[in-house]
Amino acid sequence: MKARAHVFISGSVQGVFFRSETRNQAKKHGVTGWVRNLPDERVEAVFEGEEENVKRLVEFCRRGPRGSRVTSLDATWETYAGEFDEFEIRYY
Repeated sequence: MKARAHVFISGSVQGVFFRSETRNQAKKHGVTGWVRNLPDERVEAVFEGEEENVKRLVEFCRRGPRGSRVTSLDATWETYAGEFDEFEIRYY
């Protein structure tokens, strides 16, 4: 089953390779979408793919890469749209 998650990650999550490690994990698990830093120091991401793989990405974001400190993660499960061809880092 295909799934889509829209997540906002708070904590010490910028300047610690959060976006690049999230992209690496997404590519490893065949998940498409995007990730970006927000001006308020959070990270935002949208994941699409097989439900189990999207869940893996959400769980990765709960921990974050080495050097990060995640204090909260808000995830909204949305209807799969199939709108992405790959996973990318976006810049606001």
